[in-house]
Amino acid sequence: MNLPFFIARRYLISKKSHNAINIISCVSVMGVCIGTMALIIVLSAFNGLSDLVQSLYNSFDPDIAITIKQGKTFDPDSFEIQSLKKVNGIAYYNEVMQGNALLKFNDKQCIATIKGVGKEFKKMTSFDTLIHDGIYSLEKSNIVVGRGICNILQTGPKELFTPISIYAPKRGNNNSINPEDGMNELKVFVSGAFTINDEFDNNYVIMNIDNARKLLDYKNEVTSIELKLKPDADREKVQQQLISILGNKFVVKNREEQNAMLYKTLKSEKLWTFLILIFILIIATFNVIGSLTMLIIEKKKDITILNNMGADVTLIRRIFLLEGLMITLLGAFLGLLLGLFVCWLQVQFKLVRMSEGWLVDAYPIKIHIGDIALIISIVLLIGFAAAWYPVRFFTKKYLLRIA
Repeated sequence: MNLPFFIARRYLISKKSHNAINIISCVSVMGVCIGTMALIIVLSAFNGLSDLVQSLYNSFDPDIAITIKQGKTFDPDSFEIQSLKKVNGIAYYNEVMQGNALLKFNDKQCIATIKGVGKEFKKMTSFDTLIHDGIYSLEKSNIVVGRGICNILQTGPKELFTPISIYAPKRGNNNSINPEDGMNELKVFVSGAFTINDEFDNNYVIMNIDNARKLLDYKNEVTSIELKLKPDADREKVQQQLISILGNKFVVKNREEQNAMLYKTLKSEKLWTFLILIFILIIATFNVIGSLTMLIIEKKKDITILNNMGADVTLIRRIFLLEGLMITLLGAFLGLLLGLFVCWLQVQFKLVRMSEGWLVDAYPIKIHIGDIALIISIVLLIGFAAAWYPVRFFTKKYLLRIA
């Protein structure tokens, strides 16, 4: 058996002459354990929330969005756009007409973004799964609106007799004295109310693209083309192929580029959360320094005996360095087990629940193997640094005196 490991293990499990050393050693293990457990639980909960937010955005945003670089609308029947349908890897193709309009119901009104979509929009996004009340239907004069707009207008799918009036300005010059002559009006009924988050719930109205064109005073134009790729498609390769086909007239954005601020925010929040918890863990490992310091002081006679028997400085330092690493490793292992156990309890029994109104009833948990490997590596690195200092300082103090 490796001699430094054997002696370090004996020091770890044997009873010390001073009970305070045993207590500090236990506190050291518990400090590392709690810090590791907190890292696993918090990061797993953060991963779950991040995946939930991204999945909600994914239900609204396409894999790839194509817009015109200059201007607002373009002709979807042009050769470049029609050639997109022949690109391998594209599963669904959806034309979009989007613009702002005024919604009015009785004495309530609000400004909203009208998004006119084709029949494939539902298949592309599984948008019907986001319906909070009513059904997803864009047939005839039906629309789907955000829950926030329903609250503002005080209407919803249950209102079957009084329609919502939607107004949008007519394009071109209008010299009429009556302002109403310069507005297009569309009367619609709410078939369903969706909920994603406040950004979408308070701003978006989904309707048939033909009605949107009629309301916004367009014929066949679109403001964007949305594409959904096949699961096995190489997204980056398809995007580059689309860019080469469309040239410099169009802007082709993937999902991350469409929500660049969201993805940057999620990554930065996770990074800062991780750094704060690491800082707390560093403070907790100060107990390892105290435990090793007191152990080295107590074992001065053992150090002298080992040195007289031929043990050099390197071997003795390895003994106490392994002692510190074993304390850290034991705490990290216990923290890993407890952290994974708490995550399992949350997944199975939903102990911590979300507030009313969310699409999920409990905090989501997503464990990433990469996060666990990173946490264990950081914990061991901190444990090594915490053990290195007292071992280096005190063994030098005692061993050089002996030498």
